[in-house]
Amino acid sequence: MTAKPDLRRHMRRLRLALARDNPDAASRLADLIPDHRLRHTVVGGYAAVGGEIDPRPAMRRLADAGARLALPVVRDAGTGFDFHAWREGDRLSPDALGVPSPLPTSERLHPDLILAPLLAFDRRGGRLGQGGGYFDRAIADLRARGPLFVMGLAFAGQEVGEVPLEAHDARLDAVLTERGYIEVDPIRRTP
Repeated sequence: MTAKPDLRRHMRRLRLALARDNPDAASRLADLIPDHRLRHTVVGGYAAVGGEIDPRPAMRRLADAGARLALPVVRDAGTGFDFHAWREGDRLSPDALGVPSPLPTSERLHPDLILAPLLAFDRRGGRLGQGGGYFDRAIADLRARGPLFVMGLAFAGQEVGEVPLEAHDARLDAVLTERGYIEVDPIRRTP
């Protein structure tokens, strides 16, 4: 198993190449959301940076099915983030990390579906993020509040045999790529 820092460096380069070579992946991915996953009340997405697959087509499809949308707002670089209401066309401003985010005065929401960015994933629900732990903390907080489904969005080429995980790393319930939908068996999701 490759150490996380080495795997992150490799996967960042790979993800940029995949983004360049698959410009229509986000719209193809959105078309592959299974009908039973369109039934969510609040969907938390993200603003794509660094070659991350663009979640907007998937978010648009979920909103068309009746979900409210939210994006993260990082309060300060050392803590975590909250999800705030967002609609396409809303004004965004840089949060504490410089990521385009809803205004902090927008309504705070608690998603029942999170679309999570990632660098790598495996079929046991392992997710390798950027390393700041922001999504891991948000997922843990929301799971403590009630039912939450976490779907990683990725290019199919980001799949690895096994993601190195630590106790604080939140696992995915499913992964959606431009090639298909992979729901993780709950038995395989446990470490």
